[in-house]
Amino acid sequence: MALKKYKPTSPGRRQLVTVDYSCLTTDTPEKKLTRGKSATGGRNNNGRISTMNTKRGGGHKRRYRQVDFRRTKDGVIGTIKTLEYDPNRSAFICLVSYSDGEKRYIIAPHKIEVGATIESGTRVDPNVGNCMEVGNIPPGLQVHNIEMNPGQGGKLARSAGSYATIAGRDGHHVILSLPSGEYRKVHERCRATLGQVSNPDNMNKVLGKAGRMRWLGRRPQVSGNSKNPVDHPMGGGNDHTGGGGQPVDAKGRSTKGRRTRQPRKPSNSMIVRTRRGKGVR
Repeated sequence: MALKKYKPTSPGRRQLVTVDYSCLTTDTPEKKLTRGKSATGGRNNNGRISTMNTKRGGGHKRRYRQVDFRRTKDGVIGTIKTLEYDPNRSAFICLVSYSDGEKRYIIAPHKIEVGATIESGTRVDPNVGNCMEVGNIPPGLQVHNIEMNPGQGGKLARSAGSYATIAGRDGHHVILSLPSGEYRKVHERCRATLGQVSNPDNMNKVLGKAGRMRWLGRRPQVSGNSKNPVDHPMGGGNDHTGGGGQPVDAKGRSTKGRRTRQPRKPSNSMIVRTRRGKGVR
C-alpha cells in the first residue's frame, strides 16, 4: 500500500497525505450485503447530546456493509472477487464468492489479491486469509479478527494494519501478544484469521484541513481552559493557564490518564500481562 501526496494548489492540499486506493477493484458494494445506517449526531434516545459524544455530528451519508466476523463457512472454498473501501472502518474489505454460490464480506488481509482462494474450518492450511481455531495455529504466526469467546465472532485486531501474534499455550488456552503490548489468553476453540489486516498505511494519513474531519462526522472541540468558569471547571482566567491542578472534564471527573476499566471485570483473569506492565490493572 502506498501514500499519495499532492501539489500545494491550495492550503488544504499543502499538507494532505492520503492512501493510494488504486489497489481497490470497485467502488460499488454488493447491494444485498448492505443496509442503511442512521446517523445519531451524538444524541441519545432523549435527543440530547451525551457527555462523551460532544464531538459527533454531520458527516457523509453511509451504508453499512454486513461483514462476516464469524467465518463459519467451513469446508467451502471461497474466491476473492473484489477489494473494496468501507466507510465504516479503517480496514479494507473484500467480497468472497463461495463455491456454493453464497457471497460474504470479510475484512481484507494485507497483500491478498483478487482471485485468491480462502477457506475456514477447525484445522486448515495456515495460509493468509484462512480462518481456523487458534489452538491449531502454529506459534509465531500473525492473526487478526480474533474471537474472545468461541462462536462469538472476531473482536480483537480488526482495525487497519493491526495483528496479534501467537505467543504460546497454557492448558486449553492460547496466549496472544496483542497490538497494545498486552498478553491475553483466549480459549483454544476461538477462531482467528491468518495474516495482518489490510491498509497498514492508514496511520500515516494527514487530513490537511478541518473540513475533512467534518466529512468523517467529527465536530470541533473547544478545550476546557478556553471556556468560562460557568461552563467548565478549568475555565476562566486571562490566559490558558491549564486550570491549575489535575485536569478534569466538564463534569469535574479526573481525565487525561484516568483508569476507566472496571477493576472487577470478569475477563481480567484472562490477562497475563497488561500493556502497562506485569501486575498492573
